[in-house]
Amino acid sequence: MKHERDDGEHELFDRLEREMTQDGGAAAGVTDLDAERARRRSGPADQHFEVSLDDDEDDGGPERGGGLVVEPVAVAGRREVIPSEWRGWANIRATVRYWLAYAGHVAAFHAVRLPWYAAQALFWAVVGVFRVAGRQIRWWWVAEQHSLRQAAADANDPGTWLKLHKETRSTRMWRFIVLGGEVLLLVLVLPVAWAVAPWWARVAGVVAAVAFLARAGRPADRRIVSAAVVTARLRRLSPDIVLRAYYAAGLGNPDRADKVVQFGSTMQRDASGTGSQVVIDLPYGRTFDDAVKNRGAIASGLDVSVNQVFLTRDATSHRRHLLWVADRDPLAIPAGKTPLLDCKRRSIWKAAPFGLDERGRAVELSLMWISVLIGAQPRKGKTFSARLLALYAALDPFVRLFIADGKSSPDWRKFALVAEDMVYGTHPTRDDADPVTHMRLMLRAVKAHILRVNEILSGLPVDLCPEGKLTAELARDPKCPDLRVVLLVLEEFQVYYELDDKDASSEIASLLSYIMAVGPSSGVVLLSASQKPSGVGGASNIGQLFTRFRDNHAARFALKCGNRNVSEAILGGDAYAEGIDASTLPTGKPYLGVGYLYGLTDDTPTVRTYLADHADAEKILIAARKHRETAGTLAGMAAGEVTVRETRDVLADVASVFAAGETGLQWPVIAARLAEAIPEHYADLSADAISAQCRSIGVRSVNVKSGGEVLKGAKLADVRAAIEGRDAA
Repeated sequence: MKHERDDGEHELFDRLEREMTQDGGAAAGVTDLDAERARRRSGPADQHFEVSLDDDEDDGGPERGGGLVVEPVAVAGRREVIPSEWRGWANIRATVRYWLAYAGHVAAFHAVRLPWYAAQALFWAVVGVFRVAGRQIRWWWVAEQHSLRQAAADANDPGTWLKLHKETRSTRMWRFIVLGGEVLLLVLVLPVAWAVAPWWARVAGVVAAVAFLARAGRPADRRIVSAAVVTARLRRLSPDIVLRAYYAAGLGNPDRADKVVQFGSTMQRDASGTGSQVVIDLPYGRTFDDAVKNRGAIASGLDVSVNQVFLTRDATSHRRHLLWVADRDPLAIPAGKTPLLDCKRRSIWKAAPFGLDERGRAVELSLMWISVLIGAQPRKGKTFSARLLALYAALDPFVRLFIADGKSSPDWRKFALVAEDMVYGTHPTRDDADPVTHMRLMLRAVKAHILRVNEILSGLPVDLCPEGKLTAELARDPKCPDLRVVLLVLEEFQVYYELDDKDASSEIASLLSYIMAVGPSSGVVLLSASQKPSGVGGASNIGQLFTRFRDNHAARFALKCGNRNVSEAILGGDAYAEGIDASTLPTGKPYLGVGYLYGLTDDTPTVRTYLADHADAEKILIAARKHRETAGTLAGMAAGEVTVRETRDVLADVASVFAAGETGLQWPVIAARLAEAIPEHYADLSADAISAQCRSIGVRSVNVKSGGEVLKGAKLADVRAAIEGRDAA
């Protein structure tokens, strides 16, 4: 049933129609809209409809364009005198461009298929000769009267039968004369005409004859010339349907003046021509969050899939938003291969291409100064999404890559071509005798890098280091190799919080928390992926550190999740309160790599990530290695070497072995950790030796209690004070 509108709504619709028919319309984007209207209204003969919908009674049936996107019609039934696509030079140019492009496409489409058309036409023309001959013979023999004569015979009516028989004989004689004239024309006149006619007339005659015979010979349901353009029939998004949807979702009440849903713009096609949009003003007291939570009910009221309905926040009012309804499910359309396949050098200081949003717009992700958390169920595209960003960083030869693959899968193996260090799994393998120890050493190295960067930046003049922050120039300066940007990739990082060795888990958790807190501001980018983002470590200190690490990621990308709790753990509670739940994302092969990108902007785009399979990743990484060789930045594991520093900084090294939350360490512990983390310089270090070295450069030896035992050691505050005093001098 149609919605019965009160006086207030009549006034609203009158205003909408005046806006729709005003000269100039909506200035922005009107050109594409009008060209689209011209195409859909004109309906070229070379189109056919891919989908035929049932006539919608509410839309007025096919005579009034029901079920189709049609030109707006005024309330009084009067259409525009001059169609909007021919009003104004901008619209005229757009319309002419459209039709020229359309004609060019149709011409090219049919030109390529012309030989196939000719072959089909000749075949069906031969069939047509026999069919035309058969029809002529049946016409001469008055076959259509046979049933009448048979009926007279069955009724034992000789008078009627004789009358019909005489009429048949006379008709056959006349038709025989006509057929004889046709045969005489073909035998005598046609050869003469062929001899005297110019060549172009013969060609035209043959083409006409073949076309006629082919049309007579082909089956009625089999076309020779196929359509060059397929136009889908779409449901018309009208004000009535939109209001019905919002009222059905409980977002307003048409019977109360203060609860009426209103429109903030005219109904129109979007610039891409893939959907319809309109600005909605909810009743006072209703919010954008209410609309998001009721998105499924709105889709039901519009009678479309929930995957076709998208709501965008309006900056001017919290009760206003843009409703966009896609013609088809945009999430089922793949974004395609990654642009990184051109294998050109990239800069991590620029945004990385990540995918396309629901409206086909490019989604880019700036990696500097942030950390990214990616979570999903297994085999939903989590690793592929994380690898996309890592491949982008790999194409920047001035980015140092450290990768820890907790699941030890083949997905990250090829990164050995460019990575400075890599850890596989948690159990000893041929590649890594003790991956847990390796992981601890790698994280300590990253922590030492952070301390070193901060130390160097604090000593640089303001003109080189404004605001004390790392810059692209410094990070790429050959004279400052210690200031390179670092990408730390953690695949299934939760496994390192659940090790059998609780001391190792505790240290790794502390190091990751420190890197998360301090790293991004020092040029360390974290890229973390997990299929188990909650329930790790229980109520222990490790569990608290895991939760802190997970929650401090600035950007979150959630693909299909198993339930609401997992989605909330990845995206955060605020996202769920806004109606964003990754467990409601569609399932199936067409939706692999589809997820919500949360935390970067006020909007939360639904992203279809680009694809880079194993072969693509290897191609990109081979190119990335060549870029690094050219720039002279290939180092570490990728260069087939264990990086050894030429000099050592005792104060910085001692500071790096303090885990998060530790204020003091005993000298034996400091010596043991240094020997383990930096064996090239401290393999044989004793507690007395490190104590003497530190005391000689200004670090006090004080009592430190650990495990109920009090021994001499150093305070972290004293170590940092010594570093600051040395730098100031």
